[in-house]
Amino acid sequence: MIDENLSQGSNQELDGQNVHFTDQYQPFVRVASSLPLKIRDDQLKVSYRNLPHWELEGSVYFITFNTWKKLELTLTARQVVLNACKFFDKQRYQIFCLVVMPDHVHILMQPLAKPDNKFWSLSSILHSIKSYSSKQIPKVMKHIGTVWQDEGYDHIVRDEREFQIFWEYIRQNPVKAGLSRTPEEYPFFWQMYEL
Repeated sequence: MIDENLSQGSNQELDGQNVHFTDQYQPFVRVASSLPLKIRDDQLKVSYRNLPHWELEGSVYFITFNTWKKLELTLTARQVVLNACKFFDKQRYQIFCLVVMPDHVHILMQPLAKPDNKFWSLSSILHSIKSYSSKQIPKVMKHIGTVWQDEGYDHIVRDEREFQIFWEYIRQNPVKAGLSRTPEEYPFFWQMYEL
């Protein structure tokens, strides 16, 4: 279970009790077939700031990053962030599910391999998204200064069950926050519909 402090803005628990497992995720799990079964020490990269960050090439990640001091993004700013997240989809990473909330973002994604067969790092992917969006946000809302917290939360998805739990958690985030009646009605929610 993920501590609710890590996904500020939501008090949902990710224990899987409220997730209804269906075959709807099966095709996407196959795409993310590189879910690690066995981890070799030389494959796992671990770094620390305030939180530990584990990277394992080919893995799928659940990622959360928050605005600075609970800055509330306007509707236009949320669209900027959504577009920034989707910009390198299918080029540097594969997004399965994504939601931009007023003060945080959740993404279920898998970094892709570069031409040299090394994978894009989470830090380079998140830097690209956060850097670009933080330069564009002041153009669409009154805000000068820092937009994003320096550090986000990332979790290696370990198996199909976790994949489904995280996908459903992201889907339901705007509903639980009272921003829409269904995930699809929320304009800053996106999920992969086809392979």
